[in-house]
Amino acid sequence: MTDHPTLSWEAMQDGSVFYRRHQLYSIPGKLPGDLQDFIVAGCRYGGPIALMRDTSKLVAVNRAAPAFSKAQISIYSPAGEGILLFSWDQGKIVRFGWTGDERLVVLNEEGVYRVYDLQGEYQQYSLGSEAGELGIIDARIHESGLVALTGSLTFLEVKEWSGGKPLTLANPGLSQPPQSWAVIPPDQTISRHVEVLLSVETTIYSVDNLESLDQRISRGPFTHMSPSPNGKSLALLTFSGLLWVVSTDFQRSLAEFDTSTVAGASGDVHQVEWCGNDAVLVTWPNLAVLVGPFGDTLQYFYSGSTFAVTEPDGIRIIGPDTCDFVQKVPASSVSVFRPGSTSPSAILFDAWENFSRRSPKADESIRSIRPELAAAVDECIDAAAREWEPFWQRRLLNAAKFGRSFLDLYDPTDFIQVGQALKVLNAVRFYEIGIPLSYTQYTQLSPTHLISRLLARNLHLLALRISSYLALPPDAVLKHWACAKILRSKPQTSGTGKNADLESGDEALSRVIVEKFETLGRGSSGVSYADIAKRAWEVGRTALATKLLDYETKASDQVPLLLSMKEDKLALLKAVESGDTDLVYHVLLHLQKRLSLGSFFRLIEEGGPKLALASRLLQVYAREQNRDMLRDFYYSDDRRVESAVLCLEDAASASDPTAKLTSVKAAQKFFSEDKDRSFEAKMMDESVRLMTLQQTLEKEADGKIAFFGQSVNETIRTCLVNGMAKRADKIKSDFKVPDKRFWYVKLQALTSIHDFEGLEAFAKSRRSPIGYEAFVKHLVEKGHQKEALSYVPRCDGPKRADLYVLCNDWRAAAKECKERGDKAKLEQLRKSCPNSLIARELEQVAASMK
Repeated sequence: MTDHPTLSWEAMQDGSVFYRRHQLYSIPGKLPGDLQDFIVAGCRYGGPIALMRDTSKLVAVNRAAPAFSKAQISIYSPAGEGILLFSWDQGKIVRFGWTGDERLVVLNEEGVYRVYDLQGEYQQYSLGSEAGELGIIDARIHESGLVALTGSLTFLEVKEWSGGKPLTLANPGLSQPPQSWAVIPPDQTISRHVEVLLSVETTIYSVDNLESLDQRISRGPFTHMSPSPNGKSLALLTFSGLLWVVSTDFQRSLAEFDTSTVAGASGDVHQVEWCGNDAVLVTWPNLAVLVGPFGDTLQYFYSGSTFAVTEPDGIRIIGPDTCDFVQKVPASSVSVFRPGSTSPSAILFDAWENFSRRSPKADESIRSIRPELAAAVDECIDAAAREWEPFWQRRLLNAAKFGRSFLDLYDPTDFIQVGQALKVLNAVRFYEIGIPLSYTQYTQLSPTHLISRLLARNLHLLALRISSYLALPPDAVLKHWACAKILRSKPQTSGTGKNADLESGDEALSRVIVEKFETLGRGSSGVSYADIAKRAWEVGRTALATKLLDYETKASDQVPLLLSMKEDKLALLKAVESGDTDLVYHVLLHLQKRLSLGSFFRLIEEGGPKLALASRLLQVYAREQNRDMLRDFYYSDDRRVESAVLCLEDAASASDPTAKLTSVKAAQKFFSEDKDRSFEAKMMDESVRLMTLQQTLEKEADGKIAFFGQSVNETIRTCLVNGMAKRADKIKSDFKVPDKRFWYVKLQALTSIHDFEGLEAFAKSRRSPIGYEAFVKHLVEKGHQKEALSYVPRCDGPKRADLYVLCNDWRAAAKECKERGDKAKLEQLRKSCPNSLIARELEQVAASMK
């Protein structure tokens, strides 16, 4: 039978508070030697520890493991199982520590740092060339970043672990390195910026990105500084051995304890670490002392040196033989198990035990706590969650289940969730897994984070079973499994010599991955083949990456990787098949930058109808943004007509005559090279002749008259208006302008300059091909009615009366009607005349016709 929980309890504060030390794992001989000979960094939330030989200490040869050299860092689980061993060859290590997702950060004195995962793979970053020149003296690494102390005694901060540029914090003006210093992470400060605390002489400086503030205290200097997990309290140890706990704003002194009075303590204090947020653990080589808020102490003895890792709800102590977890006993556990407890939860637990023994006292106990039964059930569930031993977990849950049966309305959600959580926690606490999470830590981290930690250890089957058990999507597990499988598998060949084929191995591996995804992922949209294909490409498996990409449904995920792999044609084809014009443009612009122009055009041309959309989109883009590229594209694709049209567009927009003429000549050349475009070529030739003539005319006029860019008609009109009649006749002859059009142009030109004598001479020069009615109407339209009258007699007889009216000569119209004997027309004129005076005159003419 498992020992009763209270056997590990020890009282503090006059028996009102209890602390318990639970042995998580027995690890005799599993660690490489005495921990005092190593530099150690522990990861919170039940994470691993990293060890490196401390070269400043002399070690007997037989005390260290033979395989463990000073240039190596070794990582162990809390259960003492080796996880990783790797060598370091990048200069002197200044500090190493853990990120929030269990990656080890190793920083050297040149400002170079690597972030290792638990498989030994790493990303390398630098604090910059300036940090490399100054050198790094010391650093503090927290879960979401690091702060480094440079050789010039200034501080650099790195946020996150993506290799971002370091920020310089406020300069505290140090003349020598601080006696000790600590960092409060951004998520634990009010300002949400990292805060650095420095022990300088007798005081403490508080430094952030804006200012350096002297806290003006006089109890220093301090050998150890340790902020609590919530960032609200600070434990300080003076050189004289006085432990002083103060709020981080230094406004309240919380506790004091003289460590020199501890019996059995010898040597210097090794660590000052927090046990949750309530107590402070001070360690010596063989002794750990827990100091409570009121100076109460508990002592824990070990057979050798220890290393302590602060947790949010307690502290892990790793010794030569055991890994222990010390924590304040939760209130629910105290309520249930404290000897003599009369709380409802204790009575419920007692009632269940009586019921198990078939004792009638069970009913009596339940009746006595009937009003508080629901609260008692909740407390038993909470106590079960806080217990480490499955035996007591089951008993407490059974007690809660027993009490729940007496309640009419009770939500079982908490009961189910705690049961599931405990099953998961018991699985990962198993020594072969070695993640000793408490329930409090589990709820803070979330199940998803726990699964990612299992994946970091390549424990895919357990991660998949937990995902399935908790009804979480298996996507992350499948993705990590596939990437790990690709990494571990080697390309397989079929055949030998010239017949060797790598593709069969890639085909088999891709089939295994796809089948697993389809079976376990059940078509989950969260599974991205592109991510896995990218991993395959990164390790040099290009053919495998291409095969996996064929299963990716999102072109937006496929295409960028294909571009990275330089699978240009396939990337463009996938983009076109997606129908996403933005994606096609993305590929086109990427390829245009990377390829030579000839290769770029050839890629599109060779695509034929499949890449027709890409070709059209390229033309649309180039027409607006890069006409030179469009010109080259048309030339490359032998598109003569399109090239000619492009030249004409350039000519239309050109303001310089020489450029316009050059563009039209180029268009003429392109049209002439297409046998079906002879008419267009001829028209271009005519345009060139006309523009050349216009340039000559402008030179003759000393540039005072503008001809360039006008049509043939406009050119003739400009010549006539400016007294260049012979030139106008020559242009008519050269460009075969029809007589009718020439007469109309000359009529309009001479009228516009009021050259009525010239117009008369022009009208008499020969019989008008456009008649004389056009003369009358144009002159009247331009307001020259008097001049128009002289042309009416030359018009056809039936139209003269109306033309006289158009010229506002009613008498002449009446006379014309009388001469022609057209009495009906005269009557019509009389009805439409503008006034009675004219009407009487018309009536008189009509009367004379009787």
